[in-house]
Amino acid sequence: MEENNKTIGIRDYPVNDRPRERLEMLGESALTNAELLAILLRVGVEGTNVVDLARELLVQFGGLRGLHAANFQDLCAVKGMGKAKAAQIKAAIEIGYRLNREEDSPAIFLSKPADVHQLVAHRLADQLQEELWVLVLNTRNRLIWEQRLYIGTLNHSSVRLAEVFEIPLRQRASAIILVHNHPSGDPQPSDEDIFFTEELVKAGRLLDIGVLDHIVIARDGYCSIRQMGRVVFNSPQPRTWH
Repeated sequence: MEENNKTIGIRDYPVNDRPRERLEMLGESALTNAELLAILLRVGVEGTNVVDLARELLVQFGGLRGLHAANFQDLCAVKGMGKAKAAQIKAAIEIGYRLNREEDSPAIFLSKPADVHQLVAHRLADQLQEELWVLVLNTRNRLIWEQRLYIGTLNHSSVRLAEVFEIPLRQRASAIILVHNHPSGDPQPSDEDIFFTEELVKAGRLLDIGVLDHIVIARDGYCSIRQMGRVVFNSPQPRTWH
């Protein structure tokens, strides 16, 4: 009779080879990406130990950037994952990205399209689906809120203008910046992107909220619709936005 395979956990490793113990002895910087991921996963699956499972995930999704960009449901669909492990992985990687953004001062000021690209490129450039975000600013162009409004195949006709301005109105914002990504890798805005921006500008005029820009992010860079000059925005271009 064949011996039943059992789930192999971290504790089945020799002590000096266990990722958690290696972290304690050597520090987290000494661990590989697979070992760090294995600590989050805790146990493997039948026939695959936890470190090998972590390696397989990194290969399947193309490293940590790929795991960050991966759809939550795609992670859940991997054998042995499930919602809890998928959530742990997504949360841990997001914490790392947020830590990378932290500065001595918590205030973030956006004075040009390049600032927006630096702020959100890590989150959007490699995404496999389109996402629409609104960045909410005060009178000094300080970021006071950021919110994802939509994820999926972006059809601007399905995005209600009321949804875009709901949070800015609640935050008593002075201005907003719209950001969305192109999974194709080409940041050039489509005609539909231009039309949607024009509609946003009209709504902003009625609500007395400035629309500073609409920026398209992609792997090959970014594009500012304001800098293109194809839309007349509803507020004079501020001296701090160039």
